[in-house]
Amino acid sequence: MALPSTVYKASIQLSDVDRGVYETMQATVAQHPSETEERLVARLLAYALFQEPELSFTKGISATDEPDLWVKGADGRVRLWVEVGLPEADRIIKAGRHSERVALLACGRALAVWDQQQLPKLGKVANLIVFSIDQPFISRLAALLERSINWSITITEGMFYLTIGDETLETAIQVKLGGC
Repeated sequence: MALPSTVYKASIQLSDVDRGVYETMQATVAQHPSETEERLVARLLAYALFQEPELSFTKGISATDEPDLWVKGADGRVRLWVEVGLPEADRIIKAGRHSERVALLACGRALAVWDQQQLPKLGKVANLIVFSIDQPFISRLAALLERSINWSITITEGMFYLTIGDETLETAIQVKLGGC
């Protein structure tokens, strides 16, 4: 018998000063049994970082032909494809051909190796932006993860500030590649 997903309820107060986005976001997010808490946290961070109307979580790990998040137009075409983690360059290149914009939050313990092996292959994808956030920041958030998530996030001048209760964490948002 397969293990069930773990469901998290998230409430995120977002102030993205850099983009002029101020939202209170509510989401129910399922953590697949094979998904780590760090990856779940990274998906939530991407949800805030790339927030725009109609951005939604997909089926995630269980649907290999979908990204982690996306914005689909009324005609069913993908307007924004958002990946999280360290995907193969071929996956991102294909997404770039089939969607208006592609965004990647590159994160994971093997980020330095991925940067050397995969990032150079992505330079010609004109509609792609790649950000990364430090792994210790993600790991700390994963350690604080509860089933009911209440975060306050401020993004300003390339910095990411996240408050949980009375603790505020911060990290730089690194632009690895981009320009859509």
